[in-house]
Amino acid sequence: MLLGTLAGLVVLAMRGRKTRPVPAGWPVNVGHRGAPVRLPENTLASFRAAVEAGAGGLELDVRLTRDGHPVVMHDARVDRTTDGFGAVAGKTLAEVRRLHAGGAGRPDERVPTLREVLQAFPDARVNIDIKDRRVPGAEEAVFGVLRGAGATGRVLVASASYRVLRRFRRAAGDKCDTGASRLEIGVFYGLSLLRLERLARPAYAALQVPVDYGPLRLVTPRLIKAAHSLGVRVDAWTINDPGQMRTLLDLGVDCIITDRPEVLAKVLGAWAPG
Repeated sequence: MLLGTLAGLVVLAMRGRKTRPVPAGWPVNVGHRGAPVRLPENTLASFRAAVEAGAGGLELDVRLTRDGHPVVMHDARVDRTTDGFGAVAGKTLAEVRRLHAGGAGRPDERVPTLREVLQAFPDARVNIDIKDRRVPGAEEAVFGVLRGAGATGRVLVASASYRVLRRFRRAAGDKCDTGASRLEIGVFYGLSLLRLERLARPAYAALQVPVDYGPLRLVTPRLIKAAHSLGVRVDAWTINDPGQMRTLLDLGVDCIITDRPEVLAKVLGAWAPG
């Protein structure tokens, strides 16, 4: 009883928009940083390969340069994925653009900006993970790019940080859908176990979760049913095994984020809903 009361109080403090239908039109097949098994992650070449393999959506990460431009980069530093070194936040856009991001096989591949990806793939849904948690103005900069590109209606903005998402929601109003933060996922998971999800008024359109988190199984029929009852979709990541893909589809997940969009495309081609 006490746990339910505490959970209800937390939800009241985190209430967002009214209940709505599960968003239509979001693709099941979303390429995680493109098609990183085949081509360098978070590059235009990798995103192109994902779309050509059958992905209807692209998942990517953004960080802000020193002069305020959102670029597509997962790590805080450029060392792992380019031929340079140092923090993204310490470099100007021009400095980041001089780096090689394609490895030995693609010497002309560069780190793309968020705007470039949106322009290059106008028909794709784009899942944008804001990685900067303590960079002033990052959320406003991302929203500015989305608004300028006319892409607010085909994106979902995500972050593990509740504070980042709260700032983005304030900047964007109701113009962009967002995912649930780690805190919001934890609260909703607890409510679903207690069958108290009716208390929630989610500010997010999707719960984006791994199948398991430590000893906990997150993607369950109970969670999916609870989320769908409030118009929230359930996206599973990062799923690369075809058997697990089929199991999740049978469970009723709405989206699968994968490093292997070509494998998921084959699974979807052969899968028949129960």
